[in-house]
Amino acid sequence: MRFNWNYIKFIILLTLIAGLYSYSTVKNDARMIEDIQIRFLGDNDLYITEEAVNKLLIQNKDSITAVRKEALDLNGLETALKSNPMIKTAEVYLSVNGQVKADIKQRKPIARVLTNASYYIDEDGLFMPLSGNRTARVPLVTGDILKNDLNNVYRVARKIQADEFLRFHVVEIIQHSDRSISLKFRELDFEIVLGKVDKLDGKINNLKAFYQKARKDNALKKYKKVNLTYESQVVCTKK
Repeated sequence: MRFNWNYIKFIILLTLIAGLYSYSTVKNDARMIEDIQIRFLGDNDLYITEEAVNKLLIQNKDSITAVRKEALDLNGLETALKSNPMIKTAEVYLSVNGQVKADIKQRKPIARVLTNASYYIDEDGLFMPLSGNRTARVPLVTGDILKNDLNNVYRVARKIQADEFLRFHVVEIIQHSDRSISLKFRELDFEIVLGKVDKLDGKINNLKAFYQKARKDNALKKYKKVNLTYESQVVCTKK
């Protein structure tokens, strides 16, 4: 009986490779977590600190660096991170060298409500608590505000955030009891009456046209109220 030695050599080689792979996999899974690397995506205005994120990554009062790779619950860590009201999204994964990596995207405030309570409205129109680490430079929201009914002022705040002219000038959004909106500028003391938030783009365009004309005429400080309620005109009240 003749043996096919090439075939036998191939089987032996394949067995060795499979054994080495299984050994390395078991050894790799048994390795302890060596380090944690946290990366904040987006801008550098941190409303939650790296230290606070590290605390959220602790399991059973022990550091996750004391946990074997095979025992690490990545989904559980992501859930723990997302439970923080400053965090919008979190992705936790392992590198090949045993390092835990967490990519964090923070929630972004676009306005700060200042009534009986103080909190932010984020870029999705949701309630966001204040941060002990950083204060956002965003317009204040005052007047008749309910935490469970932020849509009206959110529409205005979102418009301000997206517009360079408004973002520079507007420092306060005022909601009145009838849900009409007024604005205050940074360097001018007149009231800007938007009224209802319908046809907002047209009203903002009228405001910009008025501002440019009044500035050219050196007349900005002559007014105490600029009314944009009417669709096709700007009604100004002088001091």
